[in-house]
Amino acid sequence: MEGVALLLDLCKTSPQLISTNIVQIFDYFVLRISDSHKKVKQKALDVLAEIIGLLEDALNPVMIPLVQGITKNLNSKDPGVHAAAVNALEESIAHLDKVSLLKEFSHQWSHLSGQALLDVTGSIAVLVEWVHARSPAVVQRCALPVLWSCLENKALPVRSASVRTVLTKLACALCEVMGTQLRKCAASKPPHVRENLNSLLGW
Repeated sequence: MEGVALLLDLCKTSPQLISTNIVQIFDYFVLRISDSHKKVKQKALDVLAEIIGLLEDALNPVMIPLVQGITKNLNSKDPGVHAAAVNALEESIAHLDKVSLLKEFSHQWSHLSGQALLDVTGSIAVLVEWVHARSPAVVQRCALPVLWSCLENKALPVRSASVRTVLTKLACALCEVMGTQLRKCAASKPPHVRENLNSLLGW
């Protein structure tokens, strides 16, 4: 706990020192995000949310282990740990490189389940508009396959109201940026996938 608090102090007082040694420092810090002690884990996630706002792009070299550490805690049964993980997730979307984040979220997505799957799907939906404006190819390569997987009912039970809300958010975000191109992409999908998409978008 003291070490985690000290890291936050150093990020505030000596950000250059932390940035220069970011990989070595975070090799150890990431272990605290997965600590078996809930209080340590929650403290580390709370501190991570602050650190993300302080260091921003300096965290790019350690983005993959950070995203993995956050997403692993999204399924925590402990409400404090889950809330801290959600906060860190939101801070990462606000301050880290969004193109890289979308790539990593889509990569992680297939390994997730439960609430973590919902939270990350919602995060992908949030990133779609921003990333599409800069790199449409990344959206089609990373976000679109997530939508198709969801609509094929392989990953998420669409009967759940919360799942449907998140799926609608993702479908609408993709429809907003892709327009008729989304219909063209859907045309090659099985009938039940097209029906699910039409249902979500009211087509």
